[in-house]
Amino acid sequence: MSNTIDTKNWWELPLECKPNFEMAMKRIYAWYESEVIDRAPIIFLGNGGFSGGEQQKKSWATMKDGWFDVEHQVENFIRTIEGGKFLAETFPVYWPNLGPNVFSAFYGSELEFMPTTSWAIPFIHEWEDIHKLCLDWNNQYLKKIEELTKYALERCEGKFMVGYTDLHPGMDCVAAWRDSQELCYDLYENPDEVKLAINKALDDFQTVYNHFDAMLKAKNQLSATWLGVPSFGKMHIPSNDFSAMISENHFIDFCLPGIQKEVEQMTHNIWHLDGKDCARHIDILLTVSQIQGFQWVQGDGAKPIMQWVPLIKKIQAAGKSVLVYLDKPEIEDFLGAVEPKGIMLCVEGNGDEDQIIKRVEKWV
Repeated sequence: MSNTIDTKNWWELPLECKPNFEMAMKRIYAWYESEVIDRAPIIFLGNGGFSGGEQQKKSWATMKDGWFDVEHQVENFIRTIEGGKFLAETFPVYWPNLGPNVFSAFYGSELEFMPTTSWAIPFIHEWEDIHKLCLDWNNQYLKKIEELTKYALERCEGKFMVGYTDLHPGMDCVAAWRDSQELCYDLYENPDEVKLAINKALDDFQTVYNHFDAMLKAKNQLSATWLGVPSFGKMHIPSNDFSAMISENHFIDFCLPGIQKEVEQMTHNIWHLDGKDCARHIDILLTVSQIQGFQWVQGDGAKPIMQWVPLIKKIQAAGKSVLVYLDKPEIEDFLGAVEPKGIMLCVEGNGDEDQIIKRVEKWV
């Protein structure tokens, strides 16, 4: 068991809805190191740990107008956390969101908005067009993320944390520019152009990340985003969902160099491992020293969790941490099959959070 966490570079962030903030952060930092202080960290999903308020309904002329309504987006988040408490390692994090392809949009992709997400419309139809790719600091999507961030920072003091938007450089960004199916053909027909595009999707990533990280740190915020796992340093969630479609050799050739570049300057990296087809590359990913942990997403069609215990143990055996989603009936079997070191549990909470916490405290 780890008994000490180096807190010399930490700072206070008092939040009225988050009891035991410092102890929760110590458990998170132990998890980053694949260790345990007193118990494994727990994130309560849904209404777990706080009372979600009713979302205010509003009409806009277009779906995009709703996503671009800065005041509505932030104030709506505030309504959902009013009067609640975030228990265990559940943190109140608002993160500016225009969808998972927003980083590709900073270079010229148009986003098609839907009620709960958005997608990039591919616009690199000929490889000659790759040379028009350029990060645009006046891009409408980048400016809107800045607006959302600034307004949230004006409203957050004592109430909630502000994170940064969902940034996906590298191969997933290229797939958004080019189209995933076309990109699969390109691996065989235009490999040099693909590698050039990957480099373009990474060249400015650290600059963009640092831009938003500086905005947050200037207002005493930690580094966090949609996963809600914070860091006093730089926390990033790298991913490569496109890897579900390619072989191990192609992953090593096209993806691995970019992944290593993407994660090298971060303090903490939690790899988003989205399903069994992406998990085929786990042995390669485990060799990347700068990846401390994995968010394992088995998906609705790949439950129960117990079938994935060998994968989880493999990650643990490599000295890495893993965040695992459990249905409540699975908790006992899972705790009996896996050691707590390096495990973070994500469970839906509906009034029984204290009971779950007490059970996890006995997991040794």
